[in-house]
This record gives sequence, C-alpha cells and structure tokens, in this order.
Amino acid sequence: MRTARKGSVEMPAFVRQLVKETEKRVSSFFKGGRGGAAEGEQPGEGEKEEVIPSPYLDRPVLDKLTEEGCARWGLTYALGSMQGWRANMEDFHNCVPQLGGELADWSFFAVFDGHAGSTVAQFCSQHLLGHILATGEIGAEDDPEKVKGAIIEGFLQTDKHLHSVARREGWERGGTTVVATLISPYYIYFANCGDSRAMLCRSGQVCFSTEDHKPYSPLEKERIESAGGSVSLQRINGSLAVSRALGDFSYKGAENRTPSQQMVSPEPEVCVVERSPADEFLVLACDGVWDTISNEELCAFIHNRLQVCTDLRDVCTQVIDLCLYKGSLDNISIILLCFPGAPQLSAEALHQEAELEDLLESKVAEIYDELCARGEEPDLLSVLTVLASTVIPGLPPGGGIQSKRNCIISAYYQQRETHKPTVPNGLGGS
Repeated sequence: MRTARKGSVEMPAFVRQLVKETEKRVSSFFKGGRGGAAEGEQPGEGEKEEVIPSPYLDRPVLDKLTEEGCARWGLTYALGSMQGWRANMEDFHNCVPQLGGELADWSFFAVFDGHAGSTVAQFCSQHLLGHILATGEIGAEDDPEKVKGAIIEGFLQTDKHLHSVARREGWERGGTTVVATLISPYYIYFANCGDSRAMLCRSGQVCFSTEDHKPYSPLEKERIESAGGSVSLQRINGSLAVSRALGDFSYKGAENRTPSQQMVSPEPEVCVVERSPADEFLVLACDGVWDTISNEELCAFIHNRLQVCTDLRDVCTQVIDLCLYKGSLDNISIILLCFPGAPQLSAEALHQEAELEDLLESKVAEIYDELCARGEEPDLLSVLTVLASTVIPGLPPGGGIQSKRNCIISAYYQQRETHKPTVPNGLGGS
C-alpha cells in the first residue's frame, strides 16, 4: 500500500524546474530597479550607483533540517526548518521534551524568527528557558498564575541580559520574534512575542491560536505612538513589521517608560489552556508558514497527513514544501507536537491516498498525450497549469493540488521517459 511518500524521489527534478521557471521573475521583482538613484535620475559623473543588497536569493536553499523526539508521558514531536528564498537563515528553535527533576513531566518548545541578522535569535534560543526557570516560580504544584508570571519575567530578563551583551559585544541591530509553549501535566501555556504563531488542534478542529503582534493592531499602535513612534506602511516608523520582539533596542529608548511600554515590547502575551484527552496536536511556526496558509487549513492538512504518514518529520517536510509551493519567500520553520490523542495511521485513508495518486497519474498522462497531439511541447509548467484548472476530487484538505506536486512531477517524468524517442538498432554507436 502506498503512502504520501510516493514520488518523493523525484523531488530534485521538480525543484530544478521550479527554480528555472520562477527565479527570473522573483529576482526581477525584488532586485530590479533598487539602485541608489531615484526614478528617472541618473548618477552624477564619477558617482557609483548604490546597490542595496537583496534579502532574497536567485535560487532557494532547499536543504531541510529535521529533528524528532519524544517525552516519557506520551508526547512525540518533530521539527522541520528550511532557509528557502531568504539570503540568510535567521530561524532558530529549542526543543526540550523533558525538563528534568520535579519537572520531568513538563516540556518546552519554541521557535525564534530573527530579523536583521540571526545573532539575537540564536542567543535567545540558548537562554530564554533558563531565565524562565531561574524565576523559581515554576514547580510541581503547577499554579497557572505563577507560571504565567514566570514566563513573562523570563522574557523580560532575557531581553535585559541580551541588551547588556549586545552593548558589550558590539552586535549589529537585530531582533527576534518568539512563540513558545510550556506543557505541564494539566495545562498548556502559550507565550507569543511577535508574529510567529502557535495553534492547538482538538477533536479535528482549531481549539486555540495565538494572536500576531502587528504595529497596526489598535492596542499595539496606541503603545507605539505613546512611546514617540509612528505606524506607516503597516510598520513601526515605516521600517519594522512587528510590534513585539526581543532585541530591536533602537526602538526601546523612550525615557521614563517601562520595557513593556516601548515602541517594541519584549513582553509576551501568555495564555493558558487546560489539557484534554481530545487534544491531538500543537503547531509552533514562524510567519513563513502563516503567510501562506490559515489556521484551519493547516489543522485540516496535518490531521489528514497523520493518517497516511508515520514519520512526523515527513509531515513537517510536507508542510514546508506546501508553503514553498504556495509562494512563501521567507525562512520556514515548524515544530509539530503530537499528543496521545493524535490521529493514527488509517487503512481507509491510505486506500484513498493510493486512489488519488492513481487518478493524478492518469490525469497527467491524458494531459501529456493531449499536448503532444496538438503539437505542443508538454513541459512541466504546461502540465501543471492544465492540471491546476482541473477538478480533482479527494485532494488533501487544506493542501489542495500544491500538496500533491511531488506525485504529479513523478508522473510527469514517467511520461517523458515513456515518450522518449527510441534509437534504431545500429545507430546508437559502435
């Protein structure tokens, strides 16, 4: 019985074609016309036109970092991360399935999405949990108010320590958003600072998700303006696209204001959800995921994939590929946490997956033959374009046709091989 892994061996072929068809458009859009001279103005004699380095590559970096593990109380998890189209990889993470000691049944996970460099994200990924635990307010009694206070204080202390280190080391400006979860035997604590996001799925539906911190949100905008800043182009002072983050100290200089009252606040929004046997899985991801897919779509897609894939790393990889195919130009990082109640491998779902892949293979063959009959070159882009306008029943919910591109590309290259002209005997060489 085939699973969602089918066709993955053809991925490099598709990636080469994907890059070939899109790199010129992306490069032109993000790099073209970005010189130092104004529009219609020529640089003066002897002057060199300033070239602003693009934050995007001509070709995406597609190598993926994956990680997996488990906790003794039944949690399993996987991480997937990819640089993508960005010029640098600025995402970091921290996965601690068991804290140890009296907190051996507690777990901590976090995604750090850096900006203007990776230094701050890397530093915070190494120190945030330590500052949270150093408050001494987290213990076996699992008092939600104490735990919430410890998380907030841990963020503030991390930012304070980061500031002193940044001044001492002469680091360049930079910051990081953070989304984290602390899981106890009774509660799930969510901490969000910025526009990365956490989502909890229960009984097949989105049960909870964090709110993104954007400068144009009414309460965030009010704080920014009170601290002497402005919001234009949906950014702080027309520049920074998030209103809460660790680091970004050039936005934290307002006198007589607490750290949480600055233009950029390091204080996380902390929420508590009581655990339930119906809890299925929890997702932590940077905005490179959420820019292309909604909470409901991702919940449905992962719920479906867990019924046909036994390797959580494979599920994370499929989410990353889906976001790439949907147009994400950012670094992409996701942590998937599965509770004991998560969907299990299903014979029915595997059968439906096999039928879908058989249907896609036949559709690709039909399109290929039709294009050949019209005298057209059946290149990959043409086949994908025709297939995208075709009604295909049974596609993975939340994923659509993009989620089955590996299978489609495999079928395409099979057709190319089948239609390859044969060389008559005696003409193929000595």
